[in-house]
Amino acid sequence: MSMYQTDPYKGLSSREIPLKKKLFGENRLEQVSGVSAMTIFINQFKDFMILVLLCASLISAYLGEIADALTISAIVILNGILGFVQEYRTEKSLQALHKLAAPTAKVIRDGRILTIPACDVVPGDIVLLEGGDRVPADGNILVSENLKIDESLLTGESVPVEKMAGTENESQIKIHRKNYVFMGTLVVTGRGKMIVEKIGMDTQMGKIAGMMGDIEDEQTPLQKRLDLLGKQLITLCLAICAIVALLGVIRGEEIYDMFLFGVSLAVAAIPEGLPAIVTVVLTLGVQRMIQKKVIIRRLSAVETLGCATVICSDKTGTLTENRMNVRKMYIAKETIMVTGTGYTNEGEFVTLEGKLLKSLPKEVKKILEIGVSCNNARINREKSKNIFSAFSGDEELVPYGDPTEVAILVAGLKAKIEKDYIDQKYVRIKEIPFDSDRKRMSVIAKSQKGEIFLFTKGAPDIVVSLCKNIEDKDGIRCITKRDEKDILTANEDMGREALRVLAFAYKKLSINNLQDLNPEKGLTFLGLMGIIDPPRPEAVSAVQKCFSSGIRPVMITGDHKSTAWAIARELGMLTKDSKIITGQEIDNMSENELIKQIDDIAVFARVTPHHKLRIVKALKKKGNIVAMTGDGVNDAPAVKEADIGISMGINGTDVTKEASAMILMDDNFASIVAAVEEGRVIYENIRKFIRYLLSCNVGEILTMVWISILGLPLPLLPIQILWVNLVTDGLPAMALGIDPPEKDVMNRKPRGKNENIFSQGLGKKIIYRGIIISLATVAAFIITNIYSQSNLQMARTAAFATLVMSQLLFVFECRSEKADTYWYNPFSNIYLTLSTILSAGMLFAVIYIPFFQPIFQTVALEKNILFLVLGLAGLGAVI
Repeated sequence: MSMYQTDPYKGLSSREIPLKKKLFGENRLEQVSGVSAMTIFINQFKDFMILVLLCASLISAYLGEIADALTISAIVILNGILGFVQEYRTEKSLQALHKLAAPTAKVIRDGRILTIPACDVVPGDIVLLEGGDRVPADGNILVSENLKIDESLLTGESVPVEKMAGTENESQIKIHRKNYVFMGTLVVTGRGKMIVEKIGMDTQMGKIAGMMGDIEDEQTPLQKRLDLLGKQLITLCLAICAIVALLGVIRGEEIYDMFLFGVSLAVAAIPEGLPAIVTVVLTLGVQRMIQKKVIIRRLSAVETLGCATVICSDKTGTLTENRMNVRKMYIAKETIMVTGTGYTNEGEFVTLEGKLLKSLPKEVKKILEIGVSCNNARINREKSKNIFSAFSGDEELVPYGDPTEVAILVAGLKAKIEKDYIDQKYVRIKEIPFDSDRKRMSVIAKSQKGEIFLFTKGAPDIVVSLCKNIEDKDGIRCITKRDEKDILTANEDMGREALRVLAFAYKKLSINNLQDLNPEKGLTFLGLMGIIDPPRPEAVSAVQKCFSSGIRPVMITGDHKSTAWAIARELGMLTKDSKIITGQEIDNMSENELIKQIDDIAVFARVTPHHKLRIVKALKKKGNIVAMTGDGVNDAPAVKEADIGISMGINGTDVTKEASAMILMDDNFASIVAAVEEGRVIYENIRKFIRYLLSCNVGEILTMVWISILGLPLPLLPIQILWVNLVTDGLPAMALGIDPPEKDVMNRKPRGKNENIFSQGLGKKIIYRGIIISLATVAAFIITNIYSQSNLQMARTAAFATLVMSQLLFVFECRSEKADTYWYNPFSNIYLTLSTILSAGMLFAVIYIPFFQPIFQTVALEKNILFLVLGLAGLGAVI
């Protein structure tokens, strides 16, 4: 206390507060200044491909091609606006952390109890804590009366931690010390007094905020691939344009004319709609994910999840229910299973042989009555807060108090034994509270018949040592050494299954016994209850789907090693080579040692936020695409560091949601599997429309190259090329982006982190199809030119129509990289069919409606030429 110069009874003097505030500052988390909206908008136009398109627009305007310039500029600006809207949701993690800090605190100053804003707490303050309070700062416990604190936001542990006064080994990890409390954690039960040691950014929560501020956002794999694709395309196209223009000059053409031709060729070669279509397809994917109860905060998040190789998942509330349940009961030397999960009264009592107990034995009812009576938790029926049932008027069971005691009340409800009824049947007279030394809790209650009972629950070894008798089916008899051995063996068996075991006993008291200083003697043993936070039923199948998809699920939790291992085994996360290590073992490992072993570790237990960050970084350095799920504050830094962070929408904290790229609205691990499938489908669809767009563009540029080599007039005018790129290419390509998934999409291994977008022969297919399209277009131009006796406008119209129809037939081939795509049901993607019909209708409108003919310099094609066009356009499909 001398370190803080604080009187534990009178607290700080009000005269000291201004000086301490000046020395230590306010008890706030620092706010990191974000990127301005203007900077975000300007950054949308720094992409290399976008800059080249802007240059092409300026050159077109300078050369008098106003329509081309305006169209290209409109596309660039539209793409920039779409990107800006998505990225404007800047990081709010620190603001969310700030909201978690307690708004007020009860402190002792000048010997008086004051309620002050939490931001005014200073080191040395004496703070009073009681149930429902948020701890305002980090500090040591001075006084504890059954003080239990929920630290799951920091540690991930589902069970509240009992806190007590005294000193502990300073070498122990601070967040595991029982005489220390932390900012933002919640007091569940009891009372206490603490002295503030750390405030603001010096607290554990402040350190988490600091770690998050140090993490930089990276480009996702899709962004990297598309960036590389854009640069490769532009470099190749500009080189070809320069060569073709140079050949024209050598042939004797005017330099100015060939420069104009080169610009037109560049417009034909560069897929202006590609950035916009990628953005729109990702946006449509986001809308589909909302229907699956998944919110995507960043456009490319779904695609990144689609190529994930590892999913790091917090245990509590993500893989498990985050709701303690009684799983087993050991009574009268028999084990009874209790079914049902969550806070509902739905569940049954079943023997190990699978026999349903329709009528519960009296000893089962008695242990439940004792558990409900010797209990300070409660369950209320309240209107549902779930967003999916909030308007239906549904009620839900809302628990208050220690989760372990809540689990006992829920087990009672399954047997139709309610707290209100038991409290009337056994009116409490006195409570002997639980503490870590006694390891038990007892209540003295008076029955409606006037009898007085003592009910006890606690650690099995302690309770058994206090028992003189045991009750079984034959009644009450003296407890034997054999009985004690059987009880402790059952306790060990449950412990190996990660069950938290409580023993229950009772004793009938007389009036004289009420004056005993130690009435907890000579008890009658009744039975054991095994309690656990059970796995989500749907998480089991979701984990198996991860394995079948080539994704490795990894559990990262603050819980004990045995608990984590048992849950992982129940979920099916373990293989014969799987390992489990603790945070302390990680501390003893170098970075290289951790990276070397990381692929063999399935479970990480007793970890801190710093450990989680190290784990994610090690996985990434090993070449993995890492997804990280989480709900508590402790998960936020690792969620942000991961390639894609996933937070829980219901039980997740604001800070984790803001640090994440994806939010599960139903906190359902199975929704991640749906997101994986959606991500893979979106990436495959992007490959489909890239194949379509680039094959068409290769066809256009090769058409110009062949004609240039032959020394013939331009077969296509710039306005016609632009029409093809923006209308004929755009609509079908957009429809390809929402093509339904192929059947085997979830049976494939994840893509490699550095896999090229043109892998698996896509590049060869693009060039081959581009050659076919260009030859058909050149043939249509030459044949029509001869047939029409050098009617250049007629020949250009025929070439224009052939190019468009070749592309519209080719789009159906792009639905799959298999050979049988023309036999796909055309109505399975009705948007593609309708967009193709619409594009064909627009083509005929441009050719046959007089209003459009002078704009696009087309003429109506006679029947023979039209048949020629359709025949040449179908050539690629036949080949």
